[in-house]
Amino acid sequence: MSETPLFALENVSFAYPSGRGVLHDVSFAFAPGQKIGLYGTNGSGKTTLFHVITGLVAPQKGRVLFHGQPVSVEKEFRALRREVGLVLQNAEDQLFNPTVLDDVAFGPLNLGLSIDEARERAMQTLQELGLAGFEGRLTHRLSGGEKKLVSLATILSMRPQVLLLDEPTNGLDPQTRERIIEILHALPTARIIISHDWDFLAQTTTQ
Repeated sequence: MSETPLFALENVSFAYPSGRGVLHDVSFAFAPGQKIGLYGTNGSGKTTLFHVITGLVAPQKGRVLFHGQPVSVEKEFRALRREVGLVLQNAEDQLFNPTVLDDVAFGPLNLGLSIDEARERAMQTLQELGLAGFEGRLTHRLSGGEKKLVSLATILSMRPQVLLLDEPTNGLDPQTRERIIEILHALPTARIIISHDWDFLAQTTTQ
């Protein structure tokens, strides 16, 4: 008997208010452990796909399934987002607290961890990503590469089953790009990565 997909889309279509359609009758099932790369032109619907999966936008047609059950309301999508972590293309859209520690501890706090537990989880995640000592730094004073790493830490601190990464190397310096490759190599976490960087996808995905 095949394993139930972690999440799935069934016959999903989405168009923006302007009438421009970007998803057309899309069906897709994601099994635990997959590492998928998405490569395509701008405006082809890749980011919208992530937003539909996580409930940030609602399709005009079709449905999203999570562990085989349809999800349609915010409460159900909150449960999905506990297991499916979305790392946004623009790190500044993900970072909204004064300090790095506040940002990285925010997710664990929302999972129900105590303040001490969330702080410990955040500190551990920062150490794992080579960011020990960053906890007291002001997020708005970080470099672009540092912000990208911290935005990744905010999601990894929640220990998701799958990562959705939207253009994770966009605008990064070569050193930070290589660091993200190293981090993903060390992670067993399933993932879907959107990227125009074909070489990056070849190193971090298998499909």
